[in-house]
Amino acid sequence: MRPALTDRRALYYPFHLCPERTLHRLLDEYSSVHFRDYMALQLTQMSGTTAYMDRMGGFHPELVRSGRIVQGYSVSGPLDGDAIAAVDRDLADGSWRAVFRRALMEDRRFQRGLFDLAHGVRIGATTVPGPAALLRLLDESRAHRHCTVKDLQRMSQARLSLEEGYDYEYALALVKTAAALLYTVRLCHRHGLDAVTDSPAHFQLLERTCAREGLTLSNRCLALEAP
Repeated sequence: MRPALTDRRALYYPFHLCPERTLHRLLDEYSSVHFRDYMALQLTQMSGTTAYMDRMGGFHPELVRSGRIVQGYSVSGPLDGDAIAAVDRDLADGSWRAVFRRALMEDRRFQRGLFDLAHGVRIGATTVPGPAALLRLLDESRAHRHCTVKDLQRMSQARLSLEEGYDYEYALALVKTAAALLYTVRLCHRHGLDAVTDSPAHFQLLERTCAREGLTLSNRCLALEAP
């Protein structure tokens, strides 16, 4: 890869790892590429998601040493009050929810980022085959159902039926997606970074959030050729 001819710096979003071809494209066009750590949300003191410790720099230590890859931005732990309010505004936005649902229906990569559909999906106390779980998650009743971070926290502490388990997993997917985009905005503003993704769905969701909130952000979706 050739040295970048710019001093612009990119924050890759919404994931903590990216495909090699995306990394090469980013390094060609930006002086450095910045990566968050895996996002593990703490919903309550007793519930939340688990973090993975892998980083892009683990695969490219020479790029970390040269400063072309910058990593270690923590996005784990409980959401603060401002973050909860921002996530709730996304979840109350019908246009944002429509983009989310369409992506969950049609975008395999978007699906895989939220659910391990290749294996059994744990719904409450039951393991359900991935395709069957996705069909239930996409039930129309969940498309416009009111959902807030507080609702998710409440569900995380309750003993749920199978149907309630689907409600919980759908709500968790919504909150994780909105939180990942919120942290993207915060990191870009704090460190003077351009937001760059190779996920059209996440690009559209972030564009919608910025338009609704009146946020100024350099947000770009890379157009990559099929491998």
